[in-house]
Amino acid sequence: MFHPEAGREFETPLRLGVISDTHIYASSRREIPSQVFALFRRAGVNLIAHLGDVNSAWVLEELAEIAPVLAVHGNNDDDELVSTLPASLQFRVGKWEIGAIHGFGGKSARQVVTDRFAGVADLALFGHSHIPFIDRVNDTILFNPGSATDRRWHPHFGIGIITFLDERIDPELIVYGNPAHLDGIEFESLHTQRDREKPR
Repeated sequence: MFHPEAGREFETPLRLGVISDTHIYASSRREIPSQVFALFRRAGVNLIAHLGDVNSAWVLEELAEIAPVLAVHGNNDDDELVSTLPASLQFRVGKWEIGAIHGFGGKSARQVVTDRFAGVADLALFGHSHIPFIDRVNDTILFNPGSATDRRWHPHFGIGIITFLDERIDPELIVYGNPAHLDGIEFESLHTQRDREKPR
């Protein structure tokens, strides 16, 4: 079940599924592709972050069947979601500080997330633009998964898988033109990856 006030501190190793801008309204036929849910399960995500413009609260309930969900509201979310979800949030995974924000209200989503979290967080998650994006500013990784359901003018849909180990953050941007393309993506076990990273 989705709990918006879930704990804000988590231990490593951890694998985070990242999704944004699903824009699923009660009256629309749009839905998160089943392949996205299957990929999150194959990846063994321990936590999911939704970065706003959810539009229907039951979307968060569906995601919470896979792993606990942290979420922020976007500029298109209804009054219920705006009152339930924060505009931004910060949480910690091991020694890593993570910030999340939708990204509206400024010159660009990138500028909003940079102003809010660059130099403050190790990883800053944002949405709003529907454009998959990863960069680094002042030792802060900026990460936008794009949209899993509404690519607009961009050629690809997108989601993210981010692995947190004791000494490393491994962000992976997964873009696709057809959800069926996700079926062939496999992931190394989180604990295998952790053990491989340990010094000999």
